[in-house]
Amino acid sequence: MKDQTRVIAALLIGAAAGAALGLLLAPEKGEKTRDDIAGYINDLVDAAKEKAQTASSGIKDYGSDVYDKARSRFAGVADKVSDYKDTAVETAKAKANDLKDKAQTKFEEAKSNAKNGANDLNHSVQNS
Repeated sequence: MKDQTRVIAALLIGAAAGAALGLLLAPEKGEKTRDDIAGYINDLVDAAKEKAQTASSGIKDYGSDVYDKARSRFAGVADKVSDYKDTAVETAKAKANDLKDKAQTKFEEAKSNAKNGANDLNHSVQNS
């Protein structure tokens, strides 16, 4: 961007210097010289506008590309995070179900042992 600004500034300075020299060295009439200078300046203005439009278009395209890349990367990261979340939730549910099953099994074993102990105690009291 700075290089293009320098080129445009040098172009305008050169145009002004050329116009001044043209006035000093012109062998033609004043009206013809003024018309030539006006045409030359209009050409310079058109060239400057074209360069500015080209630079603006380039900046816009670059901005769009950066935006698209960032959006694409963010979408990829969001998908990965969602996948990790789903995996973590499924793992947690599986572990919770395993713990529930183990606790239920231990509870049933303790219940059975207590019932057997109570039955044994009841038999031993009745047999005594």
